[in-house]
Amino acid sequence: MVYRFIKNNHKTFGLRWFLIKFNLSPNAYYNFLKDRKSTYYTQKQKICNEIQKIYHDTAGKLGHRSMQMFLARKKIIMSKTTVHKYMNKELGLTSIVKRRKPGYIKGHAPKVFPNLLKQNFTSDRPNRVWCTDFTYLFLTNG
Repeated sequence: MVYRFIKNNHKTFGLRWFLIKFNLSPNAYYNFLKDRKSTYYTQKQKICNEIQKIYHDTAGKLGHRSMQMFLARKKIIMSKTTVHKYMNKELGLTSIVKRRKPGYIKGHAPKVFPNLLKQNFTSDRPNRVWCTDFTYLFLTNG
């Protein structure tokens, strides 16, 4: 890290010279020395660990919107953009996108059998003419 390099070598070259060369503000360097953001970084690391745990428990199916709800259940309230930044940019976690099912695909017409009875249901004796509709008869082989 640049700040550690400056801290180790500022007596040789001078602090102001380093800040100008690295294009840093003095406040940024002094914040590093006072370690003001250490609580922020530890909290961020805990959140990132929780995001990774939830992500792997759900087999990578969650995106940043769903992840925000899962974090809210664990009392971690964050915006969707922050969760998106942590997931995609910092942790490199992306959700698995399911393919949409295709719409109606027109198939071939079923075989049309000839009408042998021609709606003539009269017969000269019983059990001579039988009629049934087997269009929706389900078989084991499909």
